[in-house]
Amino acid sequence: MTNSYKNSASATSVELSTIQPIPLSERHGKPRDLFTIWFGSNIMLLTVITGALAVSIFHLSFLWATVAVLIGNLAGGLFMALHSAQGPQLGVPQMVQTRGQFGSYGSVLVVALVVIMYIGFLASNLVLGGQSLHIIYAPISSDAWIIAVAGLSLAATAFGYNLIHTYTKVMSWVSGIILAATFAWIIFYHGLPGDFLSRNGFNTSGFLGAISVAALWQLAYAPYVSDYSRYMPKDISERSVFWCSYIGCVLGSFFPMILGILVSICVVDGDLITGIVNMTGGFSFIVIIVFALGIAATNAMNLYCGVLCTLTLGQTFFPKWSPLSGARIITAIATILIEIAIAIYGQENFLANYTNFILMLLYVLVPWTAINLVDYYLIAHGNYDVPSFFRRDGGIYGYFNSRAIFCYVLGILVEIPFMSTAIYTGPAANALGGADISWIVGLIVVSPVYYVMSRSQSVTQAAAYK
Repeated sequence: MTNSYKNSASATSVELSTIQPIPLSERHGKPRDLFTIWFGSNIMLLTVITGALAVSIFHLSFLWATVAVLIGNLAGGLFMALHSAQGPQLGVPQMVQTRGQFGSYGSVLVVALVVIMYIGFLASNLVLGGQSLHIIYAPISSDAWIIAVAGLSLAATAFGYNLIHTYTKVMSWVSGIILAATFAWIIFYHGLPGDFLSRNGFNTSGFLGAISVAALWQLAYAPYVSDYSRYMPKDISERSVFWCSYIGCVLGSFFPMILGILVSICVVDGDLITGIVNMTGGFSFIVIIVFALGIAATNAMNLYCGVLCTLTLGQTFFPKWSPLSGARIITAIATILIEIAIAIYGQENFLANYTNFILMLLYVLVPWTAINLVDYYLIAHGNYDVPSFFRRDGGIYGYFNSRAIFCYVLGILVEIPFMSTAIYTGPAANALGGADISWIVGLIVVSPVYYVMSRSQSVTQAAAYK
């Protein structure tokens, strides 16, 4: 075992690399590490809130809401796990690899949109963490709790990859046990209303909307899931990486979402966090503390990857710059300060803002994930010229890939008629009773169009790569 391996595998050492390719001598880890990072990081309050949307926004019964979030997680998790399997092969962050599809400058828009995604999820998590901790200990304001959760997230990000993996491994056990105990307490000790299963019902638009939200929860990991597999040995089984990521993320998301559905059915238009506190009684202090620690773990992941994306943007325009741990820490501090301000001043309209945010996010992520997966698995077959990713001119991938950019814009355009949000509802969505199937349309259109347009280009790039 080399010294570099020992150092890279230590959870208490500061990670030196940021967006650079990970040398083979520093590769470490096993597929099961991907199960724990995605299982542990999903057991938190924002996942619970997301599941509750099936009731509070889409007005489904417990049965139909459960079926919808199950379908959404199973479907969206496929894309998430396919992205995860790319990490060991290329050894670079996902957004750096996007240059292989869009070109060095062409990828800038996608990376910038992903940075905005991190900002949204970070702020949402801080709001939930601050408000929930304030409920169980009112003498400390929600603003102060927001700052405390942010500080814990920043500390994990400063140490980097291995500490985050270790943190989520611990939270897999702690949060998993507390989640199971919460279900048991509510069902067997507190009890459910007599008409629990008959509350609400089924509506097509709500059912499809709940599926979309659950699918997006999984798709939202796609831009950074391979960031947490990029240190793994290059010869590791892609199938094992896929399944450990898939099962961990689907199970870790599905059960907290079911908790959100269950509580939301019971409280009937009440505050969900307060409902959890009331329904778990004397056990609520432990529940909220553990789920808040889960928020800090997930926020550390979001902050870490958001910083990598920000550094990727900077390196695009300054290709000789090779940012290390100092740049990551400084960027993380600046980012978390912005997040704290957004969380504190935007917490009043949290639920409405969060719902609109995740739906809008769906529209810009779907075309990218279609392009990336088709290119990786069907066009390039995982063979990329990694040094070209770090050249100003994009190397064999150029400044811009007009095919990818065209397909990305096309994907957003074909989604517009099928969009259904509080801001805008397209004619196709109206015809479907308000159901939003835009993400399905985007995938169906973009994937074959990009494949057909890019086959000839792949031959040219393969020749250049050789």
